[in-house]
Amino acid sequence: MTLRGGHRLRVGSMAWNSHILTTGGMDGQIINSDVRSRSHIVENYRGHRQEVCGLRWSASGQQLASGGNDNLIHIWDRSMASSNSATQWFHRLEDHTSAVKALAWCPFQANLLASGGGEGDKCIKFWNAHTGACLNSIDSGSQVCALLWNKNDSELLSSHGFTQNQLTLWKYPSMVKMAELTGHTSRVLHMTQSPDGCTVATAAGDETLRFWNVFGVPEAAAAKRAAPRAYAEPFSHLNQIR
Repeated sequence: MTLRGGHRLRVGSMAWNSHILTTGGMDGQIINSDVRSRSHIVENYRGHRQEVCGLRWSASGQQLASGGNDNLIHIWDRSMASSNSATQWFHRLEDHTSAVKALAWCPFQANLLASGGGEGDKCIKFWNAHTGACLNSIDSGSQVCALLWNKNDSELLSSHGFTQNQLTLWKYPSMVKMAELTGHTSRVLHMTQSPDGCTVATAAGDETLRFWNVFGVPEAAAAKRAAPRAYAEPFSHLNQIR
């Protein structure tokens, strides 16, 4: 299946929401396409002045966060969407001072969004998506490329570029740095999580994939979900595959 008739320039970001595929382009447009339909474009979000480089849907599927090379974050609400015209954003968040590629909705606290700024910003920020208020801002020390929440505990993993190209594990909400993991030799562009929430796969500009046992082992994660209790040392089973 090929989706045509939407973006005028390259597509740099995508996100799924059930049968809706959301795409962000260099033309600043965000398009929702229903992949079941031949006339696939169902919504068009306009607000970014430059390329859309980050997209994330909330767990409810109602709110979309978008980040752009214009240093902006927009939050869009599907209840406000209209297929007849470009939809107006719900919140425009302007606190970052560099491009925003890294976005992550918190799995255990509704309306909490984490974002990360590029090389000229280096900050991880936390937002109340209901009010648009910035709740906290942490200088990470380097370009933030991606963010990933631990599904089983109050932890946030960030991936970075210059100078160390590292992964950093933070305890939320204190944002105490728990560990830094190195190995990639170029910026860590993407992170994704295994279904059990324990293993993280990373892809970097050094053209390698690495697998990290960052969030514990499956048995401990299952026990945590069933009956919350203290973990053993979180990196006692850390592993890395080149």
